[in-house]
Amino acid sequence: MNTTTTQGVTVSVTTNYLPDYSSPGQEHYVFAYKIDIRNNGEYTVKLLRRHWYIYDANGVVREVEGEGVVGQQPVLEPGEAHQYVSGCNLKSGLGKMRGTYEMERLADGSVFTVEIPEFTLVVPYRLN
Repeated sequence: MNTTTTQGVTVSVTTNYLPDYSSPGQEHYVFAYKIDIRNNGEYTVKLLRRHWYIYDANGVVREVEGEGVVGQQPVLEPGEAHQYVSGCNLKSGLGKMRGTYEMERLADGSVFTVEIPEFTLVVPYRLN
């Protein structure tokens, strides 16, 4: 699990390769990633936007931006957490992702950036 904390917000990531949805012969590898966002700070925060960089070992870099996460803009009181699962496909069986969340501190409306830790996406047989 990869974890990082920014301004009291902790983001943890775990990944899984999904062989049933992948077609290696067609250079199509599908991965799921589970994100856990915990508000360890003293203020209520709202997740506004996400910004991802997806790196494929074949040299392709994709950038994905948008509102919220999986159609939600969760509000986290101090001590609360939000989890979600999403996915990514690669042309190779090896890659990585990193990104940021734009968050709002509801007490004063200030907006800040939370780092999402870099994590690898790798087909298990490539680990040997």
